[in-house]
Amino acid sequence: MAATEVEIGPAVERAPVPETAETAAGTATTSPATAAAAIVAAAARTGTEATASKAALATKLLSLSGVFAVRKPKGPTSAELLNRLKQKLLAEAGMPHKEWTKRKKQTLKIGHGGTLDSAAGGVLVVGIGRGTKMLTSMLTESKRYVAVGELGRATDTLDSTGKITEVKPYDKITQEDIESILQKFTGNIMQVPPLYSALKKDGQRLSTLMKRGEVVEAKPARPVTVYSISLQKFQPPFFTLDVECGGGFYVRSLVSDIGKELSSCANVLELTRTKQGPFTLEEHALAEDRWTIDDIAQSLEHCSSLLPAELTLKKTKPEESSEQVLSCKSVTLNETTGNDEIIKTF
Repeated sequence: MAATEVEIGPAVERAPVPETAETAAGTATTSPATAAAAIVAAAARTGTEATASKAALATKLLSLSGVFAVRKPKGPTSAELLNRLKQKLLAEAGMPHKEWTKRKKQTLKIGHGGTLDSAAGGVLVVGIGRGTKMLTSMLTESKRYVAVGELGRATDTLDSTGKITEVKPYDKITQEDIESILQKFTGNIMQVPPLYSALKKDGQRLSTLMKRGEVVEAKPARPVTVYSISLQKFQPPFFTLDVECGGGFYVRSLVSDIGKELSSCANVLELTRTKQGPFTLEEHALAEDRWTIDDIAQSLEHCSSLLPAELTLKKTKPEESSEQVLSCKSVTLNETTGNDEIIKTF
C-alpha cells in the first residue's frame, strides 16, 4: 500500500546500557551518556583494547539525541526498517555483550514519525534519544510525494498490491483532462481514507481486519489540506503527480478520486515520499550504507539547524488517536540466558 497514513500510539522498546559490576551503582542516577562513559573507563581498566573501543562506541551511541532522516526502500515496512537500523547500531557498538550485567539497565530510544507502507519508499524521519519526543510534531509538517498512477484499474487497496475490483476504459482521457481537474483536489478538501490503512477500529488496524476478511465500514470523509498538485508526466495509462500535502492525507485516495472524476478508475503504481517537514530525500535521507554511529551523529548535527529552536526544547506527549501513526520504539536487551538473548518489548 502507498503511504501517508499514520496513526498515533507509540510502541516502545528498550535497549540497555552495558555496565560492569563496579559501575552498576553509579548508573542508577546518571544519564545514559554519563553511565556509558563510566563503562569506557571500566573497560580500559579491566578489558581489552577492543572492548574499550566498543564501549567508546556505546558511549557515543547512547549520547545521540535528535531527529534525522533515512532513505526507506520499497519492500520492508517502516517498523521493519527501524528495527534493522536499531540492530545495525547496536551491533556496531557491541551491545549487548555477554559480560554485561542485567542490573540497572539504561535505554536506547529510537522511533519514527510518519509511516511509509511497504510498497512505498522515500524519506522516513527518525528520532533517537530525546528526539523521539519531537516525532509528534513531524506528523503535522507538510509532506511531498511523487506518485505514479495507473488509469483504467481499481483495486481494493487503491494501489498495485491489491486485487483488481474494477476495469474501465481510459483511452479518451487526455493530459488536458487531468490538468483541468487537479484544482478540485487542491486546498482544504474532504477526503475518505482507504479501507486498507493504519486507521483503527476497536484498537486494530483496518488493514488487519480487511486481511482477515472481516466486514469493515469506510471511515467518514475528513478535512485534509493539499498545498499543491502538478502533473509531471502523462503516458496512458500512466500519469505522474507531484503532491504536497498536510498530515493525514492519503495519496492513494487522491489517485482513486482522480480516476473517478475522469469517469474511469485508477490506482497507485508507485509512491515515493520526497520530503517531510524540512527533510528532503536528496539532501538529508541517509542510505543504509551510512547507518553508522558517526554518520548519524553528523546528520543529527546538520539536521538540528533545520528545526525551530522551540521544537528542540519541546517535550511533546503523543496523543491517542486512530487517525495518525507515530511509531516510537525502544528495546530492552537483557543479559543473555545461555545463547539466547531475552528481548522484552513494551
